[in-house]
Amino acid sequence: MSRIKGRDTKPELLVRRFLFAQGYRYRLHDKKLPGKPDIVSPKYKTVIFVHGCFWHGHTNCKYYVVPNTNTDWWLNKINGNIANDGKAVKALKKGGWKIITIWECKTVP
Repeated sequence: MSRIKGRDTKPELLVRRFLFAQGYRYRLHDKKLPGKPDIVSPKYKTVIFVHGCFWHGHTNCKYYVVPNTNTDWWLNKINGNIANDGKAVKALKKGGWKIITIWECKTVP
């Protein structure tokens, strides 16, 4: 698990390159905001989360398959991530931020 990347993933880099090419400027992983969003645009008061389908439990997605071994542990882990995502979104909305969630499966051809 220590080798799993939490930032600079392929889908995240793809989104960042697109935004930069379109002229948008942003900050990365602002620790002051709830959920530590992947991309933060203070000018537009918008945050972007680039979620991995497996880690954030994207339902009806080919990349979200619950492992056959240690299933209870994985379900607790993924459900915990989903709960944390919900808390972060709620806190950000309360603070007046716009939230965009981009799923990993939508960034690959």
